[in-house]
Amino acid sequence: MEGRLEPLPDDVEALKAALIVARAEAAAARAQQSDDQALIAHLKLQIEKLNRDRYGPRSERTARLLDQLELTLEELESSATEDELAAEMAAAKTTKVASFTRKRPSRKPFPDHLPRERVIIPGPTACACCGGARLSKLGEDIAETLEVIPKSWKVIQHVREKFTCRDCEKISQAPAPFHVIARGWAGPSLLAMVLFEKFGQHQPLNRQAERYAKEGVPISLSTLADQVGSCTAALMPLFKRLEAYVLSAERLHGDDTTVPVLAKGKTDTGRIWVYVRDDKPFGGPAPPGAVFYYSRDRAGKHPQAHLANYAGIFQADAYDGYRKLYEPARAPGQILEAACWVHARRPFFVMADLAENARRKAQGKKPTVISPLALEAVRRIDELFEIERAINGETPERRRAVRQELSAPLVANLEAWMREQRAKLSRGNDVAKAMDYMLKRWAAFTRFLGDGRICLSNNAAERGVRGIALGRKSWLFCGSDRGGERAAVMYSLIVTAKMNDIDPQAWLADLLARIAEHPVHRLDELLPWNWRDRNKQVDQAA
Repeated sequence: MEGRLEPLPDDVEALKAALIVARAEAAAARAQQSDDQALIAHLKLQIEKLNRDRYGPRSERTARLLDQLELTLEELESSATEDELAAEMAAAKTTKVASFTRKRPSRKPFPDHLPRERVIIPGPTACACCGGARLSKLGEDIAETLEVIPKSWKVIQHVREKFTCRDCEKISQAPAPFHVIARGWAGPSLLAMVLFEKFGQHQPLNRQAERYAKEGVPISLSTLADQVGSCTAALMPLFKRLEAYVLSAERLHGDDTTVPVLAKGKTDTGRIWVYVRDDKPFGGPAPPGAVFYYSRDRAGKHPQAHLANYAGIFQADAYDGYRKLYEPARAPGQILEAACWVHARRPFFVMADLAENARRKAQGKKPTVISPLALEAVRRIDELFEIERAINGETPERRRAVRQELSAPLVANLEAWMREQRAKLSRGNDVAKAMDYMLKRWAAFTRFLGDGRICLSNNAAERGVRGIALGRKSWLFCGSDRGGERAAVMYSLIVTAKMNDIDPQAWLADLLARIAEHPVHRLDELLPWNWRDRNKQVDQAA
């Protein structure tokens, strides 16, 4: 009868063999299940990435969702590989169960720019079939393995020979080479690595010192800190040039984020401010840049001081400290406020997040109340973002024309609808508060309709401070206000390099190697969009 269990054998050896087969089959099934789970996670990740590329970030949770999916995929892939190896080991003990092999996606070839090292495996000296020695090479098979050479340390000795004149007995010697730090002992590549790991990779100096000591190069924490301070001072002129460039833009993005600061017996909360110049959305030719500032608090006097000489369009959230910047009679000129529709959409989305509600319900938690008005507001705002995606990168004239034709009617309908619904809601209603946030600043929210340079969101500035938010978990706090100011200078340089697709560490190394002897009036040549790696130029010339 089909499906009927076979009787177990009475012989002990037969039972052992059956148990081995059963274990092998179970291991193969477990490996298959793990492989299926990994494949499902991989496909989910690809779907989310494709949706993000096609429709853009549909919500503030999209980036976090991708991070979570990638982490899930990482764990499932590792588990699937472990189960595959276990299944192979179990199948090797029996001939009745086929070994399980995962179907992995085809691997991309290694980049062409990587150097190749050929390791020749000696061929046979005699035929394996007849034993003859008359062998002729037919070809070769090449299997490539990616390898890494561990970081190596070396001491460079700069030797300056002395000569004496036989006629006048005067001693002659070549001048000492320039160094970014007076009486410095660290080379530019080492300094660049320390700076980039601290401010670009969020690795505090104490962790770097521990790692260097394990590599056989003990460097004290105070010595590393001294190098950081000296390098920041040496790079300050370049920061000033970057600052002048960013603040000369027609349109700026602004944002700020918290940063813990070590105080006496406690930790205070400071602020890091960022101002971003990015003309790519309206097809501007100017390269992007970012400048950061540090302050101990969030008082309005700080952004007012940062933008004291700025006039133009300013895109930011509705922070009250910006209010004085928008005064019409302000000197040296008026700053026009352009509000962020992402900030306006966020409270509506929280009250209309169906996916989050489903997760809470699946976890046995009490679901939140979904507001139909919030759902409708999100739908209407998303229609505007859909239009913006189609004109991203177009000229200001083209963007303005499309907005006047397509976006202006939607904005007018949204205002009329919100004013109608707002009249029916109480003052303390959450939807009413979200509507008031927009209606009180309606001129700032609708300014994009008449100016193609304005973006619908302030995402450029939020991307600028994202690295700081991620780094807080690593470096915990700034040691002092001076430390926060140094961090702001280095963030400005590193983030600007990344925005221009320049390797920050290579750029910093070259800057530190040449800035001591570089003419002050030609500092603009060292800015990321003008920079050319001197070492690469030498290699290409050779």
